[in-house]
This record gives sequence, C-alpha cells and structure tokens, in this order.
Amino acid sequence: MTDRHHLLVHGTTFAAVGDGGDISGVRGGSSPDGLFVRDARHLSRWQLTVDGAVPQTLAPVGDGDAARCVLVPRGGRSEPPACTLFREQAVADSAFVECLRVTSNRPVTTTVRLAVTADADFADQFELRADHRTYAKTGVVRSRQILSDGVEFRYRRGEWRSCTTVTADPAPDGVEETGTGARRLVWTLELAPHGTAELTLRVMARPHGDRRAVRVPRSPAAVAGQLRSLEGAFAEGVAFPTGWPELAAACARGLADLAALQVPASGPDGEELRVPAAGAPWFLTLLGRDALLTSLFVLPHHPRPAAATLLALAATQAGETSTGPVAQPGKIVHEVRHGELAHFGQVPFGRYYGSVDATPLFLVLLGAYVERTGDTALARRLEPHARAAIGWMLDHGGLTSRGYLVYRADRGGLANQNWKDSPGAICSADGTRACGPVMAAGAQGYAYDALRRTAWIARTAWEDEVYAALLEQAAGDLRDRFQRDFWMPDRSFPALALDGQGRRVDALASDAGHLLWSGLLDKEYGEAVGRRLLEPDFFSGWGVRTLAAGQPAYHPLSYHRGSVWPHDNALIALGLARYGLHDEARAVAHGLVDAAAATGHRLPEVLAGYGRDTHAEPVPYPHACVREARSASAPLALLTAVGGA
Repeated sequence: MTDRHHLLVHGTTFAAVGDGGDISGVRGGSSPDGLFVRDARHLSRWQLTVDGAVPQTLAPVGDGDAARCVLVPRGGRSEPPACTLFREQAVADSAFVECLRVTSNRPVTTTVRLAVTADADFADQFELRADHRTYAKTGVVRSRQILSDGVEFRYRRGEWRSCTTVTADPAPDGVEETGTGARRLVWTLELAPHGTAELTLRVMARPHGDRRAVRVPRSPAAVAGQLRSLEGAFAEGVAFPTGWPELAAACARGLADLAALQVPASGPDGEELRVPAAGAPWFLTLLGRDALLTSLFVLPHHPRPAAATLLALAATQAGETSTGPVAQPGKIVHEVRHGELAHFGQVPFGRYYGSVDATPLFLVLLGAYVERTGDTALARRLEPHARAAIGWMLDHGGLTSRGYLVYRADRGGLANQNWKDSPGAICSADGTRACGPVMAAGAQGYAYDALRRTAWIARTAWEDEVYAALLEQAAGDLRDRFQRDFWMPDRSFPALALDGQGRRVDALASDAGHLLWSGLLDKEYGEAVGRRLLEPDFFSGWGVRTLAAGQPAYHPLSYHRGSVWPHDNALIALGLARYGLHDEARAVAHGLVDAAAATGHRLPEVLAGYGRDTHAEPVPYPHACVREARSASAPLALLTAVGGA
C-alpha cells in the first residue's frame, strides 16, 4: 500500500496500520487504514497515547506478517524519554490482537498513563475508494456498550447487523467517552525502576451473516504460529529450484502469500472450501478470473487449490433464475462480495458476472486439472457445469452469432470485461477507445483452449464422442477465423480486439502473449509474436509492457496501457515455452525474478513500465495491490516455463 500504511492479511481479514501502529480512520484516498473483514471496516480508529500525547515512532513498522514498532514519549535531547513502548500487532480470521510492552527507563518508580482510543464506523469498502462516490444509508443505528474489560461497537441497518468487540488484559481502569463516538480505554501503570508492564488487546469482528465461532488468538506470536502452519501445509510437496535461489525465494514468498490469501467458500453441495482471494487491500474476495489463473499457475506444483476453485465457481455459476444484467445461464461469476452495499443492491457486485473470460478459463482449468491429476470423478461431477459453460460460450457469449466471445459495456458495472478491465484499456494505438460490442483477442484464445480441453474431457471422462467432435470442429473454425480477422499483416501482429463494426483495434499489446499460452496461433505467427514481445518497446527489462512504448496510447504509469503485470508475463513465459522460444521465456523469467528480488522477493500486482536501462530498480505502480494472488503464483508459472535455469 501507499501512504505508509502497512498491510497484515489473513483470509477475509486485513489491517492497514501506520508506522506507529495507529489507525486514523481516513476516508477516501488510495489507501484508507483500518481493520477490514468481509468488505467492511470493523476498526476505523485505533490510536495510542502516552500521558495524553501521541508518542514518537522510534522504529517504524516494517514488512512482515506482524506489525512491530518501537515508540517513545515525545521529548528533547536534554530529557530522555521516561519509558519505551514496544508494540506488536497481528490479524487472524475476523480478529486483531496487539501486545503492548511498556518499559521504564528510569531508576525510580514511574507512573505512566496509557490510552487506546477505538472506534468502528463499519464503512463498506466501496465507500472508501478514491472515486468519492456516496451511498444513501437510511435507518442506521449505532451503539456502544461498555464491558468490564473493554467496549463493544454495534451497527444496524434494517436486517443488517455488525459488531466489533474490544477487550483488554488487564482490563482498563476506565472507558471514557470522547465526544465523537469513539471510546478511550485508559490505564494508569506504576512501573518499578526499569520495570516492565504488558497489555494485550483483542478485537473480535462479527460481520453480518457470519455465525462462525471466532476465537481471538492469545497474542501476535500465536498468530505467527498459525501462519507458519498454513504456509507449511501450502508449500508441502513443492520442489523449489536449487540452481536459481532467487526464483526459489520468489516461489517460497509467493506460496506464503497464497496461504494467507485463502478465503472460505462453498461447493455445489454446501461443502466448505478455501479458495484464493484476488488480493489485498481491495479484492480480498473470490474473483473468478483471478482464482482460475492463480490455480492454473499453481496446478503443476500444488493441485488442491484448483479443485477447490472449480467447485466454488461451479456453486456460483449463473443459472436460469440468476439476476443481474450480465448473469446469463452457464456464465462463471466474476466477483463475489459480502458487504452492506452489495447486500442492499447499491453496488452490483454481490454476485457479478461481468467477465467474458472467466467462463472459458473455468473449462481450461478443469481440463488441465483432470489431465494433471487423472481425477475423472471431478470431471463427471462437474459435467453439467462444464456443458452449461460451453452453452454460454456458444449462445450468450457470442461464438455462434458473432464468431467470437463478445462483451458490451455494463452500465453501473465494468466497461471492459476482459483482464484489462479499466475504462480505456481496449484502445487503438492512438488511444481511441473501442466502441460497441468488443471482441478481445485474449478471450478468443481462452475460448479455443476451452473447446479443445472440454472435447478431450468429453471423449475420455464423459464418453461422448459426438460432443467431443463438435467441440473440436468449433475450435478449429475459431482458429481459422481468428487468424483471418485479427492478424495485421503490415505489423506481423494480432490486433488487441475487434470493435462493434468488426474493425481491428490496432494497439500492440501484451495480450498477444496469451494467444501463445492458449496455442491459438499457427507456429509461424506464434514465433513472430513471441520474438516481437522481446523487442525493447515491449520488454522493459523487468517484463513485457501491457502496451508497447512509442504508441500515442502508451503511458508507463497507466494501469493497463504501458505498465508491467507479473501474471501477464507469467502467461507470456508459458506461451513462449509452448512455441519453443526458450531463450525468450528465460529472458522474461529473469526480468520478473530480478524485479521480485528488489522488493523482498514479493511481486506486486503491477509495476510501472519504465525501462531497466534508465531505472536500475523497478518503479512501483502507485495503486497496486501489495499482495495479489496471481502475482504470488507467477513465480511458480515461471518455474513451469523455464525450470530452474
């Protein structure tokens, strides 16, 4: 995150705290702080004071799964601080825990008055985004109840109920009103000469509809033990490369992040699952495309996430009774939200189906999973879901009527519904946005792969030769059409998309690498594309840019028009290897691994597009998710593409 907020993540819960461990309650901006659970802010203020003043940060919070900092009362050189405060914080599922150790620096008994001011505004994440939208919330009732060992904040709006409970050990000497709705927990500590006192504060969040028994861990150390156990289970059986320690470190860091990003979901029969969330801070929930690509990257090394993702997405697949402007039968969900605004229909993302590519990627993952594991039982169990997904691609998706998968801008939802989903991402080289129904190139590659893989499943697991032959014919026809309609002979490169009039959207974009991954291009075309992606206008030295430099549409700090995305590059590397371009695949892999090494072996969601020849360190993209599942899994895809070379 930006603005010196530090992110702690565990499942559906994350906390963003400042350098000194405080939460200020910022509203708006790129990175509001707080404790968030299931799309709602359950702590909007968490401020420590010593003798009535905010202490000075001596050692700020650093990177890690716990937030540790050292604080002292403010003073001057002539009067050394009377005490030092050692603060440690961690998050668990629906919980936040802090240990505060106060050590006297004086040889005499010292009295210290500590206070922690707490509040919970229960703001929905969509209220806190930088677009400054406002949402009417009528009939809201907020209440606070003083407890023997803390305070409880409650929120009610109609049938919606949320609660945050703050307790302390030892119990505070008092809980004071502040005049703002916040409550101040206070302690008067008598410290022996050079003595120490410890406080533990625990926060339990109860989001609406969550009836699970929540146990707040005893301490941040207990949380660390839980995370180590999760990380160990997640990395079990993964063979890290021994000849390339930087790639091994990136894989290990990625797996640790994926372990923390697992969120609960349900399967078709109500079975409990854990699936990869898209990323923190804004997308700590199930996103179809992100979970599918993450599972595909991890699949050769760790197949369990793939099975869970397939079952969770089958359970949320649109049916005949699904509601919403883009919820067509057979379509795989794009996004699932659990917040208040989604519950009341004020944002469309409770179950939102605005994705043209999640449905074919569902079929790609199913085929890859069965091929990898031999689990034909899952293929048979999901046969109705797979056939419904094929039906959507052929009918509502547009393969039969338009010859391609097609999407239209969704009023109130997403304008672009492929992976480059920002408003201006699908554009011509001069920056002109595509108009009307859009046929994005990458989605056609996914559709081709989905048809072929489902044909194989139909033949081997469902024993339906007629259906398999029909799908193979559809795949072959799509391949022929694509190379006729999308290929730009004057540039030896495919168009980014076709617009509503069938005209080529001629920006040179990284999506062409996805066509290599899916195998849609003939060998001659594929080799030409692969080599072109490694030319300097595309390849920054850290990775392939989303849009080649030199085009009027290019901007190195644009979300999708010149930046470098690790997951995009992972797909490109896999595609290059598929077409035998192993030197090019290694160049992409080395660029990404070097970028990861510069940031503690963790790849962010996206990097700026500045070149390595002029910037010796990768330049961050200012609004990137710090922990993102596709980026966390990208090193494993690189390992698949190039091995330990």
